[in-house]
Amino acid sequence: MIYAALKTLHVLSIVVWVGGMVFSHFFLRPALVQLEPPVRLRLMHDVLGRFFRVVLVASLLTLASGIWMIGRVAKQLVQSGARFEMPLAWTVMAVLGTAMVAIFLHIRFALYRRLDRAVAASDWAAGAAALAQIRTWVAINLGLGVLVLVVTLMRWQA
Repeated sequence: MIYAALKTLHVLSIVVWVGGMVFSHFFLRPALVQLEPPVRLRLMHDVLGRFFRVVLVASLLTLASGIWMIGRVAKQLVQSGARFEMPLAWTVMAVLGTAMVAIFLHIRFALYRRLDRAVAASDWAAGAAALAQIRTWVAINLGLGVLVLVVTLMRWQA
């Protein structure tokens, strides 16, 4: 029961995180190009601030629930006398998921802070540069997230 609940929480957190990146990267950002820089940067600052608060929780829940699920399976196998070998898909998920969390933390606590300072100072050039860096790293994280989903859904084995 707890495994199923944590797996559901794990998947829902990923849906929020990856879905939010798709929405902001492919739909929100292109629609805002027509706005003047001060309006566009303030709006993106506000939207990203809200999104990043949710993603901080979602990413940490994803990481914690993933570690717990792997540990639970390993413990059950070892206790039954079997040997635990993590499947390739799980290894890919764990490595790329951890990288995604690290990238997100850089986006949230370094790049978003630059955007925050630039918007507060009405420094639109610095804000645009910070937003461009955020966009680049979000695109990388989105690519990693899609790769994790493909590996998971294809159930690649070693």
